[in-house]
Amino acid sequence: MGNRTRHHGASTSPPTERNVRVIAELERRALHNRTAADRLSDAITRITGTGAFAAVNLAVFAVWILANTVRLRGVEPFDPYPFNFLTLVVSLEAIFLSVFVLMSQARMTRAADKRAELDLQVDLLAEQELTAMLRMLHAMCTKLQVDPQIPEGRLQQLQRDTDVNKLASTLDSNLPE
Repeated sequence: MGNRTRHHGASTSPPTERNVRVIAELERRALHNRTAADRLSDAITRITGTGAFAAVNLAVFAVWILANTVRLRGVEPFDPYPFNFLTLVVSLEAIFLSVFVLMSQARMTRAADKRAELDLQVDLLAEQELTAMLRMLHAMCTKLQVDPQIPEGRLQQLQRDTDVNKLASTLDSNLPE
């Protein structure tokens, strides 16, 4: 196994384990730093996004409609057809659930944007490091008179620093709207 350790049946290297710990800590911090409104919207979204919530809603609406259409002993209709009060209740529920879901999605989008920014920064750093290593490797091949068997134009292209602005502009002009 060498430098690898077993954890829950998966083999990972120490750098991978460190990275997992760092990412998990970033996620824990992000969860901890949520506002009270974020916590509330996440909790409501978590609860209402279940089959149990849908089943309870279905049961409540069915009982409501039955209680107001079928003569049940001891139950006086309180919202006769066309169920105006039920319509109001359902509409209010839909409005508030939509707001809470949108709040949760906005928070998750902000978190995803942060992750994407971090990913971009790491990718740019890795690209710079790889370019530097390629330059060093090419210098070593030249000094040792080793032919890397890569066309010279391609080798020169790979050794140039990536112009992120130019790349972004090219991407923007080539992607469909």
